[in-house]
Amino acid sequence: MVAQACTVVTVKFEDAAVADYFDDQVDAGRVPEQFSRVWIHTHPGSCPLPSGTDEETFDRCFGATDWAVMFILARCGATYGRLRLTAGPGAEVSLQHGIDYSMPFASADHDSWEAEYQRTVSVLDPFANRFNPFLGDDVRHLRSESPERYEPPKNLEPWEMSEWVAS
Repeated sequence: MVAQACTVVTVKFEDAAVADYFDDQVDAGRVPEQFSRVWIHTHPGSCPLPSGTDEETFDRCFGATDWAVMFILARCGATYGRLRLTAGPGAEVSLQHGIDYSMPFASADHDSWEAEYQRTVSVLDPFANRFNPFLGDDVRHLRSESPERYEPPKNLEPWEMSEWVAS
């Protein structure tokens, strides 16, 4: 995973982390077709269909490649998959897809995966005082082992909530 800051509905990758990932893969002898053609992401609701933002991102980030895959996992296991071919006559094909959790596999290392997630993903709380993804604030300070410290005070009226969020 590359370093990223996420909310329930957004993600922003750290540009330097993306560049480092590409450099590391090339240094390991891989070509982009081996490490940068499959985009897997999640949706917070139960609908796995691509949003307008998903389509724009897929076009912007993968539009110049000769092939790419977008896969979306939504709540309750709902999935979406599409292969885009731009080489030759080009095509877009819905993929038969699903996730099979029933079979273990040798390289499964849940502890390592959790450590990588903790190291690279900053979960942003929209109620945190300094949250402003549009101004490019350094939001890593929002990562917290105790997310409750970012919860708003109890029993706020709606008009008080907007003041608390803005503070």
